Amino acid sequence: MPSLQQNFDELRTYLRQGQRLNQTSDDPVYYLIFRPEEMLEVKRRLKSWQAKLRLDNYQVHTFSMAAAIHEILQQHELRDIWLESEKEAPLDFAPINQTIAEALINHDDLKNKLEQKLAALTPEHKDLLIITDLEALHPYIRVGSLEQRLQGKFRVPTIILYPGIRSGRTTLRFLGIYPEDGNYRSTHIGG
Repeated sequence: MPSLQQNFDELRTYLRQGQRLNQTSDDPVYYLIFRPEEMLEVKRRLKSWQAKLRLDNYQVHTFSMAAAIHEILQQHELRDIWLESEKEAPLDFAPINQTIAEALINHDDLKNKLEQKLAALTPEHKDLLIITDLEALHPYIRVGSLEQRLQGKFRVPTIILYPGIRSGRTTLRFLGIYPEDGNYRSTHIGG
């Protein structure tokens, strides 16, 4: 099995060759797939990878799912209710998780944050976006559903650092615990 570095080098090859190699989607979205137990190693390598992408003349930007979710939840009108519910039943996560998932999905807050970030980037500036901290989506939403809802909005190369397991060409298992999902339309590397 290829190493993280070999998979990153393959990703750079895809980026250099552009859309010619991406046959599943018009959007330049690339999943760099790694085993969930490699999450910390990926975080350690991120700065080095960003530097290499800058050497490839990209203007590298990041979007942290964890930071976006944190910001949304800190400002949400139900925040006090969630905190009170946690005090009343500290081990009963299901109702709180359900309302948090609804808050993130129903009002499109997370999708809108990512869409705003994408809208600020342009191919003319050789912008590139790296989406990090996908584990923060668990148990609320999967990134594949966000990607589908933003189809056509990815104008710049977008790398999604995906902790999961690859099964076949387009089927992924988020965090290695979710059922196989074949609804990803992007290019997959690693896994």
